[in-house]
Amino acid sequence: MQEADQGRSGELEGEGLRIGIVRARFNDPITHDIAKACVAELERLDVENDDIRLVSVPGALEVPLALKVMAESGDYDALVAIGCVIRGETYHFELVANESGAGVTRVALDHLVPVANAILTCDNEAQAWQRAADKGRDAARVAVEMANLLEELS
Repeated sequence: MQEADQGRSGELEGEGLRIGIVRARFNDPITHDIAKACVAELERLDVENDDIRLVSVPGALEVPLALKVMAESGDYDALVAIGCVIRGETYHFELVANESGAGVTRVALDHLVPVANAILTCDNEAQAWQRAADKGRDAARVAVEMANLLEELS
């Protein structure tokens, strides 16, 4: 068996890619930092600033709907979901974490558009802050790599 390692798959070259980002405003300072790191990494990977569209929604449960509209537009090579859900004392944490994650995955599968999931699900705020910047950079790399791979496979 030969692994496909030719073409752009696995490459972190963002030149010519159009990336859409949906950021939940709930836990705003944290999601702002995730988005900031994501955009900086996209630009470092040669995605032009004019080819990055960042929109915001109230919370993680609203992220999939905005992603769906962006995916349906056909204007994006990849999308990024950004949010932060911190465990509380009720079942609400599980509901938001599970449903937002399922919605993000459904958009990717239904529309065949890569969606990097950078919705943090943490036990406390300290964990969220510890992961924020890395999660943003990772999401940018996933979006670029998967956009290149899908282009190669199509």
